[in-house]
Amino acid sequence: MDTDGHRVMAKYYRPKHNPLSTPLPDTKQLSSVKEQKAFEKGLWDKTKKPGGDVIIYDSYLALYKHSLDLIFYVIGPQSENELMLNAALNAYLDALSMLLRNQVEKRSVLENLDLALLCLDETIDEGVIVETDSTAIASRVSRPRADTSDIVINEQTIMSAYQSVREKMQRGFGPF
Repeated sequence: MDTDGHRVMAKYYRPKHNPLSTPLPDTKQLSSVKEQKAFEKGLWDKTKKPGGDVIIYDSYLALYKHSLDLIFYVIGPQSENELMLNAALNAYLDALSMLLRNQVEKRSVLENLDLALLCLDETIDEGVIVETDSTAIASRVSRPRADTSDIVINEQTIMSAYQSVREKMQRGFGPF
């Protein structure tokens, strides 16, 4: 969420590994967008001021971190291990910070939403925390960049390119 309470990105999971097909007692399902938005608005009202990092809201355990103009949340049932949720949140934020070159702000997250979502998918899969090493997450998500430092442009390469273009033009259009 951003600091105004608007959703930037969200993923809700219904874990398949839960042996109980019924919801946990005293928890809402949050199955519709309307319920999700109402939950997010109430949670934002409780966490909009920096300072805390853990809260129990509406029978859920919510861990959150502020980052410039964004607030990141990891939410689970009250019975969930708080340390694991914290490790997942920290790993996600650290990996995202590496991928966005320490510019974790709303604009850069929206411009690189694909990286942010892939990073989240590498951290949590179907509601199960699968990775808490931020370096491993970032390395799986990062795009290989073209290495332009090995390309040497000098007068000889420019002349070679010019000759090649000239030969192709002469073949296509005739001599000039």
